[in-house]
Amino acid sequence: MALEAVFLPATPGQRFALLHWPEDARAVIGAVVGVPPFAEELNKSRRMAALQARAMAEAGYAVLQIDLLGCGDSSGELVDASWEAWLADVQLACAWLQERTSARLWLWGHRTGCLLANEAANRMQSPVDQLFWQPVLSGKQYLQQFLRLRLAAELAGGEARGVMEMLRQQLRQGQPVEVAGYMLSSTLAGGLEKAELLLPHRSGRVEWIEISSRPDAGLSPAAVARLTQWQAAGQEVRGTVVHGPAFWQTSEISECHALLQASLLAMRRAPSP
Repeated sequence: MALEAVFLPATPGQRFALLHWPEDARAVIGAVVGVPPFAEELNKSRRMAALQARAMAEAGYAVLQIDLLGCGDSSGELVDASWEAWLADVQLACAWLQERTSARLWLWGHRTGCLLANEAANRMQSPVDQLFWQPVLSGKQYLQQFLRLRLAAELAGGEARGVMEMLRQQLRQGQPVEVAGYMLSSTLAGGLEKAELLLPHRSGRVEWIEISSRPDAGLSPAAVARLTQWQAAGQEVRGTVVHGPAFWQTSEISECHALLQASLLAMRRAPSP
């Protein structure tokens, strides 16, 4: 496996990305673009994303992991980012990787990255498959939960009255808000709030994987409802549950090796007739 750090020319600035290439460059079986989660979930997930990217490359996939605008080593600060800019970054990464291999494209999203991946896929003309890790179904609900982090901090300091309304008011007025050390712009918040995990691109399939701390757990009711709806609409989609920690929110960096294996198995699974 070859690992290369690259900077993709973008607007504004450039985007940092890691390219994982199989040992046999002539036998690439798929092209994967990783779409990361948001804020602290991104930091907590970097270890697992790196392990999965390496495992994919060893299995024959070319994998590109991109830092979106204002994240990691890419240009800008988080306050400079917008939902549309992030969608453009995903499309940029896909185009860059597809210039280097004709293998079928996969978008691999984690949490809010699934919202971005799915929306980006629906804007593409070419076929695209998708791998979802613990997808967020509603950006509006996720934003509400994220803003509650500020509320929890204010509660600890005894100054919680009117905090949520104050944050909402700032965002409505186009002002950024600071939550848990992250400066969130009104444009990014607005785009996230409107994002929904809607019916995917008909040209590809979806492999949906959830992680549970219970070894006997099944898919969440929300996942079952969404997958049933998509299947009824003719979408090829399969759901899987693996046992392990919710590594994107644990206090310490943790790993879920069952997820690594399940992801490769799902991607290698033969499409339905």
